[in-house]
Amino acid sequence: MKKLTHQIEVEVKFSEADPLGIVWHGHFIRYFEDGREAFGKEHNLKYLDLYRNNIVVPIVKINCDYKRILRYGHKIRVETTYIDSLAAKLLFQYAIYDVATNEKVASGNSVQVFMQRDNLELLLTLPQFMIDWKKKWLPNE
Repeated sequence: MKKLTHQIEVEVKFSEADPLGIVWHGHFIRYFEDGREAFGKEHNLKYLDLYRNNIVVPIVKINCDYKRILRYGHKIRVETTYIDSLAAKLLFQYAIYDVATNEKVASGNSVQVFMQRDNLELLLTLPQFMIDWKKKWLPNE
């Protein structure tokens, strides 16, 4: 199975914590999004790149397994891994680590499908943009 991984570091903001200083669980999904956006910027798979090719990629499934709490001021590392698929979808896996301890804080995955931007028709085959992207970015096995 072909994979491509990217990492970013993020500092937990004051606005992401509750009065006890603990990060609300919904922000973990946003950290996944931050990871996907950084991955896209690094590997030319930004949402605007897809949009310019008349494609949108809504999330149809997302999971998060929480291992540890986060607090305001924590510095985290978000690892985002693209998992290749023959189906017309984007598969990502995520791992969030506390930078100071290297402990895994959370893990998860998401599924996005390809749709035509103009009529929101579900694409059942990979769009040419994605075929070309895979040829450029995925290592040959």
